[in-house]
Amino acid sequence: MTEDYRSGGRDAIRTLFCIGVRDPFFAAGEEERAAVIEESRNGFADLAGRFGVRVLGTMDDDETMVGPSTRFPWTAYILADVPDYETVTRICSILREHRVGEARLWKYFTIEARLGRALFFGNE
Repeated sequence: MTEDYRSGGRDAIRTLFCIGVRDPFFAAGEEERAAVIEESRNGFADLAGRFGVRVLGTMDDDETMVGPSTRFPWTAYILADVPDYETVTRICSILREHRVGEARLWKYFTIEARLGRALFFGNE
């Protein structure tokens, strides 16, 4: 008998964090953009250690996606297994909490999380 693909235990939520770059990033001068990039690195550093997630992969579409992305397709993605919904919201809140001067990262980026499970095919 074929196992139902929806059965089986799940120890994490497969999450795709979709990150868009907003107009203020492109309007910023070189020094401000450099500060945004540095704070983005700080904000999203060590997701495994800080949040207990397993990052499966990342993708940056900035070479073929030029200019702001305020909706799909986004500019960057982080695919991760996340322990719970609360942790997903904490990772999204990085944009609320990290500052670049007087602004927060959400001035420059937007983030959206898609939650699901591992697909039952195409994993090898």
